Amino acid sequence: MRAVYPIATSTLLGLILLGPVSVGLGQKPNLDRTLRTADNFEPAIPRSDQDDVVATKLAKLKKETGRKPNILWLVVDDMGYGDPGCYGGGAAVGAATPNIDRLAREGLKLTSCYSQQTCTPTRSAILTGRLPHRTGLTRPILAGDKLTKNPWADEVSLAKLLSDAGYFTMLTGKWHVGEPEGMRPHDIGFDEYYGYYPAQKEISQRFDSRRFPDLVNDPERMRAFEAIAPDNHLTHGFKGGRTEKLAQAQSLEDMGRAEKVLADFTIEKIKELAKGDKPFFVEHCFMKVHCDNFPNPDLGPLSAAKYFYKEAVAEVDLHVGEIIKALDEAGVLENTFVFFTSDNGPQMDGWPDAGYTPFRGAKGTTFEGGVRVPGIAYWKGMIKPGRESDDLFDLMDLFGVALNVGGVKHDTLPTDRYYDFIDQTSFLLHDEGHSQREAVYFWWGTELMACRMREYKVHLKVALPESTHMHIDYATIQDVGLAPWLFNLYIDPKEQMPVGHRRNAFLATVLGKLKQHAATFKKYPPKDVGL
Repeated sequence: MRAVYPIATSTLLGLILLGPVSVGLGQKPNLDRTLRTADNFEPAIPRSDQDDVVATKLAKLKKETGRKPNILWLVVDDMGYGDPGCYGGGAAVGAATPNIDRLAREGLKLTSCYSQQTCTPTRSAILTGRLPHRTGLTRPILAGDKLTKNPWADEVSLAKLLSDAGYFTMLTGKWHVGEPEGMRPHDIGFDEYYGYYPAQKEISQRFDSRRFPDLVNDPERMRAFEAIAPDNHLTHGFKGGRTEKLAQAQSLEDMGRAEKVLADFTIEKIKELAKGDKPFFVEHCFMKVHCDNFPNPDLGPLSAAKYFYKEAVAEVDLHVGEIIKALDEAGVLENTFVFFTSDNGPQMDGWPDAGYTPFRGAKGTTFEGGVRVPGIAYWKGMIKPGRESDDLFDLMDLFGVALNVGGVKHDTLPTDRYYDFIDQTSFLLHDEGHSQREAVYFWWGTELMACRMREYKVHLKVALPESTHMHIDYATIQDVGLAPWLFNLYIDPKEQMPVGHRRNAFLATVLGKLKQHAATFKKYPPKDVGL
């Protein structure tokens, strides 16, 4: 893969050379509807009437319940946009998803919901409200990496902010945003953590002799691997640092059972927390459907397809239904904001142990297949059933929604850094809500790759596979050439035919938005943590 250069010498220089459009931090290009209310916050589209209606709605609920609302995020690992039935998959592709589909029918289905292009960047972004290039958490921390500083040391996580505001905060399941002390969930603001630090493949490869015979059957290599391998224990951590290592995964069957163990813990915790006097924020992060997937031997076949990936999709759906049922039975369903999503697109490098997207690209790219993900907002009695919107939503916006719902003011955030989230509470909760986000920006590490503004998406750089499904292991990042690639996603959702100057008058507008974005990095320089 080509060398990745710092933003000052690559992206900013490239934007300067793109053309005569001149946009600074305090300016905005034509057609930009946003208003910047603070120098270090992403500008948003003003929708004061919508905001007022939802503020009244939330105040009424708090008066009726006497407490702040609960927040539950359901984050799947590597689920494709086309996997759930409500997004065109489900039974039609061999794994029915009735519980996820029900959330969509009874809530708001977002059809332009965006993640980062891999898991660690997304997971860090939703907890910081900041793009990964700003925090330094641009990719998973791998064996042999030598960090120059703890990227979490000076970040203020959502978990900490909500905990300080009176919430009980918990993360269940996959973490993958740092294992060393000081970087674990219970070190960065969560009151409790119950799960596994790495992705499930990093655990299962120790005992998967069919996929990794050269590791499993070679004692010398296994000893070398174990010296640097991530922890394969179920871990129970508590704020203050106390950490307990529980069961160790020692077989493929153990890995297959892990998802149910995690779901059962979240369910029991919901029952317990519902009886307490604190509102709760629970981020339930599924281990599945990240390859390598292994079925739970205690559940039996769950999908029509029977393939391990499809079994994983069906099991995730099963546990989604159980968790929502637990909220209902505990009497807190009507006071809990629920959001279901995936941390990025499908990891096609693992095919056929991989999901489906109707779009170009996959995990590891900033084409739509890598970053457009399912996004469902559900809140019984607060979100009008049956809503669907193609307005833009970035998963970082969950940070802003949680602050609003939790009663945390923006002026409590540090002023020495830039925040990329937008408070989209009124978009999600108003019966006819519209997005307050004008643009979504796409990065690959320290490279600014693309921007979507309304239905237009412009690429400055692209990640191109050198072979079928090889979007990570056999791909290169390339400059686009003579002119930026501009696609109209309404007529070309697969990003196959750039319109550019040929059939579009708004290329300069989108480039202007990109320049405005790049200017924020000059005023608020990104962190370098050694990744």
